[in-house]
Amino acid sequence: MKSVALMSASAPEPLIGIRVVSLASNLPGPIAAAQLASMGAQVTKIEPPAGDPLAAVARAWYDELVADQEIVVLDLKQSEQRGRLDNYLADADALITAMRPSALNRLDLHRLSETHPALVHVEIVGHDGDAAEVPGHDLTYQAAHGTLCPPTMPLVPVADLLGAERAVSAAVAGLLSRTRVGRGGGYKIVLDHAAQMAGAAVRHGLMGPATPLGGALPTYRIYPTLDGYVALGALEPHFAARVSEHIGRTIEELESTFKTRTTSYWEAIGREHDIPLAEVKTPTSGVTND
Repeated sequence: MKSVALMSASAPEPLIGIRVVSLASNLPGPIAAAQLASMGAQVTKIEPPAGDPLAAVARAWYDELVADQEIVVLDLKQSEQRGRLDNYLADADALITAMRPSALNRLDLHRLSETHPALVHVEIVGHDGDAAEVPGHDLTYQAAHGTLCPPTMPLVPVADLLGAERAVSAAVAGLLSRTRVGRGGGYKIVLDHAAQMAGAAVRHGLMGPATPLGGALPTYRIYPTLDGYVALGALEPHFAARVSEHIGRTIEELESTFKTRTTSYWEAIGREHDIPLAEVKTPTSGVTND
């Protein structure tokens, strides 16, 4: 199976020759590892005997993420198999973990600067400081920073995705720094901080009910059509002017007009007049897009 294209097909592979070991399961770590693999890194994913929980609930996504990686099963609670991990780390340039500090300590991975000084360690955690051992997941991080509209569950794991991108940046920055100083180092990615950054759009009044990007603007809204919905994203004045000329001006006028035609008709109008307008796809479960 071919992996998901996480970089442009025409982009170079800047991490060829770089070896990455990942102990991370669920989402942020595996997404980050897949991104590094798409940049040319050789990734070894070490999983416990029970496997990655992601594989049990979203097998197709798991398969996409690990398609270009070596999967090694190790029971790190067993001393002999824990020793095999050190063998992998001895040849690695970067390590990705996603566990609480206590678990890191139990695996004796909290002294990497001493045992593997050249290694770049990207440590993905939920919280930091006094809250370092507090459990959490994407849902609780989003809840804490105002990016949920209860009782609706989120459709996108925002904190996990942002955390993954931060982990990639940290890995690349760490590798670049190592070329200058000759040593690796530790880089901590806090998912709660990622969720806080995502919540800034709400805190500053840009998104949310009755805000500019929350439906208050006639030209930046979701409208029902004859057979579905369209998303209209005409923020810039020249786009807004085209909407006014070809569809309508006010929210009421646009609502009334959009309802008279099918979604495909309005998408054609958008293409014809260079208006940012797209069908709102229905969320699906268990279906992958080719």
